[in-house]
Amino acid sequence: MALILACTLIVFQVASIWILKKHYQAARRLPLPPGPPGRWLLGNKMPKSNTALQFARWTEQYGPVFSLKQGRRIFVVIGRHQAAVDIMEKEGANLADRPRSIAVQETLSDGLRMILVGSGERLRRMRRVLHAGLQPRVAETYEPIQIRNAKNLVLDILNDPKNHQNHALRYAASVVMSFTYGKTTPTSYTDPEIVTVNKCIGRFGRAIRPGAYLVDTYPILRFVPGYLKQLKVWHQEEHALFKGQLDAVRGQMLEGTTKQSFARFIIEHQKQYQLEDKELAYVAGGMFAAGSDTTASAITIMMMAATIHTDAQARVQEELDNVVGRTRLPTFGDQEMLPQVTAFMLESLRWRPITPGGFEHRATKDIIWKNYLIPAGATVIGNHLAIANDPEIFPEPHVFNPQRWIDDAGRIRDDLRFFTFGFGRRVCPGQHVANRSIFINTALILWAFRLSENPAAKIDTRAFSDTATVHAAPFEVCLEKRIDENLIRELCGPDE
Repeated sequence: MALILACTLIVFQVASIWILKKHYQAARRLPLPPGPPGRWLLGNKMPKSNTALQFARWTEQYGPVFSLKQGRRIFVVIGRHQAAVDIMEKEGANLADRPRSIAVQETLSDGLRMILVGSGERLRRMRRVLHAGLQPRVAETYEPIQIRNAKNLVLDILNDPKNHQNHALRYAASVVMSFTYGKTTPTSYTDPEIVTVNKCIGRFGRAIRPGAYLVDTYPILRFVPGYLKQLKVWHQEEHALFKGQLDAVRGQMLEGTTKQSFARFIIEHQKQYQLEDKELAYVAGGMFAAGSDTTASAITIMMMAATIHTDAQARVQEELDNVVGRTRLPTFGDQEMLPQVTAFMLESLRWRPITPGGFEHRATKDIIWKNYLIPAGATVIGNHLAIANDPEIFPEPHVFNPQRWIDDAGRIRDDLRFFTFGFGRRVCPGQHVANRSIFINTALILWAFRLSENPAAKIDTRAFSDTATVHAAPFEVCLEKRIDENLIRELCGPDE
């Protein structure tokens, strides 16, 4: 009996191996998704600028999933919502890795920038500590910091409307600096620390664009003398900034003067999370850099949307008047009763995605989608800009329409989503904090002001920086106070 059972198991294993082998061979015979023709040997030429826009155009031409080749590298770009669900979400376990990045990750970041860390033990350790500091229950504890700074932003705009974009930068940096390092809120967007952080963010945003450095396609270039010198210098400056911030918290802990912060938490639990000193510096510094950059962009885009789409703005303000009134400020406690505010925020994030090109994933096994092969090792990109303009999911996608997010009962739809914070297992762990910031600033700014466009200074709503996280070109906003100015100053002033 035992012999029969053993033979049966052997036959089963052999058959399983044979079936898997046949499946693998069949998969390997499948074609890549279609794409633009490339040059012999060299493959496709990557766009030198506005990559996300060109990828969106290729989506229209070649379909929801298309492929490119550059040297030996294969790129697969996802440009439609359902394809993103099928591939980026359902196959998330097989796309949790990142492709090798010699320029940005290995040289500029010494392999430590978490958004680019490949799957493995280091990523698990870094994400565990970030989740501990950013999970929804912890994110709620940051609300007092967010609302205090949001009130400051309203006052900044009231006092100096011309510089509203810089005020958004100060808000975002101040909030993230407060809960990351326990620092006192900077009083100006010209604060040296904010200037330095924004300089590092700008460098990263330009360097991460697909095709920005040929060394990632032709690794032998890393041996060319001087080729990566500038990135190495930038890394030293970036590491000095992140290390200095963390060392300051360590010093305060020794003196007994430190405030509660994420940096203090990770220092206290360094052994538990098995993180080295440089990893700690990059976990905290990366959170600070990424969180301030994206939030500032989102607030500015929200203001641009309100300025251009005054009818949609008026609908939000009608809701604010009915729910909040004009004698107190909106709060986080009002959110469930303010679906129009939330819908306006969600539509702003879809209308002009803050990371239009998304970030690169690496397939760790073959993925088959509609008889096309996405081979193991391919670089897979979810193009937010193209997905945001999918007409099947977002009818009339070029129309700014917050009502697409509202169901028949007047609530936020639970069957519609946009991938603002990424895909699958690489979704941004700071999304809960970021959403709260965008909500409270949308509510407070539209409660206090009516925004409109200056007919003599029309806004170019497609003029954005060519960086990973985009920022709008300077634009003018005409502000009309909806609330008595003295009351705004009283309600937004320092708490007694």
